[in-house]
Amino acid sequence: MTRITYILSFFILFSACAEKEKSIQDLKAEKNLEALRAKRAEVVQQQHAINETLKEVDDAIRLVDNNEKFSLVTAFEVVPQNFDHFLEVQGDVATKQNVVLYPEFPGLLKTLHVGVGASVRQGDLLATIDDNGLGQQLAQLKVQERLAQTTFDRQKRLWAEKIGSEMQFLQAKAQYESQTNLVAQVEAQLAKTQIRAPFSGTIDAVFAEAGTVVSAGMSGVFRLVNLDHMYLQAEVPESYIKEVTKGKKVSIYFPVLGNEYETSVREVSRFINPDNRTFKIEIDLPNADQQIKPNLTGKVKINDYSNPEALLIPQGILSENAQGQQYVYVAKMDEERALTIAERHIVTTGKTQGDNVEILTGISSGDLIIEEGARSVKDQQAVTILSTEGHE
Repeated sequence: MTRITYILSFFILFSACAEKEKSIQDLKAEKNLEALRAKRAEVVQQQHAINETLKEVDDAIRLVDNNEKFSLVTAFEVVPQNFDHFLEVQGDVATKQNVVLYPEFPGLLKTLHVGVGASVRQGDLLATIDDNGLGQQLAQLKVQERLAQTTFDRQKRLWAEKIGSEMQFLQAKAQYESQTNLVAQVEAQLAKTQIRAPFSGTIDAVFAEAGTVVSAGMSGVFRLVNLDHMYLQAEVPESYIKEVTKGKKVSIYFPVLGNEYETSVREVSRFINPDNRTFKIEIDLPNADQQIKPNLTGKVKINDYSNPEALLIPQGILSENAQGQQYVYVAKMDEERALTIAERHIVTTGKTQGDNVEILTGISSGDLIIEEGARSVKDQQAVTILSTEGHE
């Protein structure tokens, strides 16, 4: 039936064209411009009428001919679901308790009291530097301090009994205070001949050996590290400054360790780096097993957006037209034609996570979205749905 219809249509068009051609030749010979324009308008109307007739015939064929082949597709029903979007950045592990210890007193490194791997507490003695006679000098000063104290105490009692002069009392007091200050200064200098732990931790490295001469502030002796208070530092694009805030929940994955940790942002920088338009964040790191080390690289996922009623579809079924608009095909029932058709819907998209993209406008909950075969169908084309499933 289809072939006969197209043959009849062809002969109708051919006959009409033959008559029009003869008429056009006559008008051309007469150089009748107005008549030619009128003839053109007539032909356009006839062409439009023929196209409408062909469409009606094709629709009738689809209703009668059960053997017509429709495009085979699969579809899924889009339903609202929870959608969490994560910003992914890379960061490095750091600790504020990771320092190299330098001597404050120059001289011969006399004794190393700890080695690599030793666990120490705050205040523990780590190394001793030769004091170059400073200890003996302190002992002499303390003898003089005791003498000055005895003299001062005696003058103080006499002055209380109004015996002696006030000047003698004041001189004794000044001599005692001066000697006490001098002793304190030498004690402070002598304390610098000892290197002590500024905090509890582990000796990670020893840079000097006993018997070597060290310089104040220049010759590193120990590296002391505390792995109990670790944090991860990362840089975040400034466009996320509203979403990434202090206390925000994050997850950190360390590929080297194969471990993932759930934690939170503990500090957000108030400074935007003008070179790369980012700001820094610090994230707390639990490290009970001591596996996380300084400078270890981790992947950070920050939940910057959530929608409990999001409409999600696979990115792969999105298409784009010449105007840059994105669209999908929705399976609709055409009541007049009594068949299912593919209907093109222009959509606007939101955030993307993995293989899914959030659709903001263009589709509604309950719509059947064509998935397999979406690239091969056209708008208003009849389709046969092989399967309909929910999509997650």
